[in-house]
Amino acid sequence: MRIGKGFDIHKLVDGRKLILGGVEIPFEKGLLGHSDADVLVHAICDAILGAAGEGDIGVHFPDTDPKFKNANSLNLLKISCDKVRSKGYSIVNIDSTVFAEKPKLLQYKDAMRKNIAESAGIDTSDINVKATTFEGLGAIGNGEGIGAESVVLLKHSF
Repeated sequence: MRIGKGFDIHKLVDGRKLILGGVEIPFEKGLLGHSDADVLVHAICDAILGAAGEGDIGVHFPDTDPKFKNANSLNLLKISCDKVRSKGYSIVNIDSTVFAEKPKLLQYKDAMRKNIAESAGIDTSDINVKATTFEGLGAIGNGEGIGAESVVLLKHSF
């Protein structure tokens, strides 16, 4: 068994779509980034790659590479999962938390789980997505950005 942890944070800006867990969420701002800036999926990718000893999302999908400009992060997740499977690992479960003062995410969590499950090639029952606020504290609490963290358990098939 191998455990990986991932974290990501992006700044909220005008003129961008807000994408979390592959779901476009109606909001007046979106996350700034080279790809679609989906912090939830980025944290999951980092956790998966880290658990397998494969570095992080920046190593595999650098923001200096134009082919990842505006990339759909769910595609990056699929590639990350394929990489760890090629090393003999399978995903046992994914547990993630999104940190956002606004918007409220409760109604989108099932769709996020479905998207993540499809891209990762696992059952939705093996994925948990939570959301919490920072109670008005710091950059996230002030509505300047959104962050996410994820933990992943992998098992190796010998």
